[in-house]
Amino acid sequence: MKAIRFLFGIGAYAFFFATFLYLIGFVSNAFVPRSIDVGPQASFGLALIVNLTLIALFGVQHSVMARPGFKAALTRYWPTQIERSLYVAMSALALYVLYRFWLPMPTMVWTIELEVARMIVWVIAGLGWTIVLFATFLLNHFELFGLRQIWHDLTSQEMPSSSFRTPLFYKLVRHPIYTGFLIAFWATPDLSVGHLLFNLGMTAYILIGVRYEERDLKADLGQAYIDYTKQVGKVIPGVGKSA
Repeated sequence: MKAIRFLFGIGAYAFFFATFLYLIGFVSNAFVPRSIDVGPQASFGLALIVNLTLIALFGVQHSVMARPGFKAALTRYWPTQIERSLYVAMSALALYVLYRFWLPMPTMVWTIELEVARMIVWVIAGLGWTIVLFATFLLNHFELFGLRQIWHDLTSQEMPSSSFRTPLFYKLVRHPIYTGFLIAFWATPDLSVGHLLFNLGMTAYILIGVRYEERDLKADLGQAYIDYTKQVGKVIPGVGKSA
């Protein structure tokens, strides 16, 4: 059973990492066969309904499965050691469904013509993606994606308790991963109506999801995290400090 759980965790991580890389191409309309502006055409109304449903599906899955109450109910029937791996796999599946069924809405909201300005915007977007990936390693990339859990399970070791730390980006904002995503999504030289809808939907999810995440962090980490929220902004430096 340990080997099976280990293989499941490895597969979940590989699936998620592939969908993460595809997300970069999907948002930037590069390197992938179907992207935010490239795919089957449909009426505006149908595309709006389908795309909003896909964003909502991802948001609900990503938020609900992360709540302690859901985890407690799930682990009555699912091995605790791969609870995180299941979350990672389902997040990847939700992204795959979004890529597969997204309907482009290609009418342009803005297009930057000047080549130098386009390059600058692409560099900013690349910085956003870099922040996302780097921020996962600042705390513990391998625990965040379930790999640490399956390794300790395979080697029959106890999982060490996590300590509250605020390295590098976390001294500027409480949720640098979300900050990176917002930069990567909005820094585009070509913004279509579909891309705008995607950005608005994901921004709304981040702003809603972070409220629930912070509630759980306060319950888990206590006064240390409450004090942290008074000193550091949420996703923008200096903005969103607790009173």
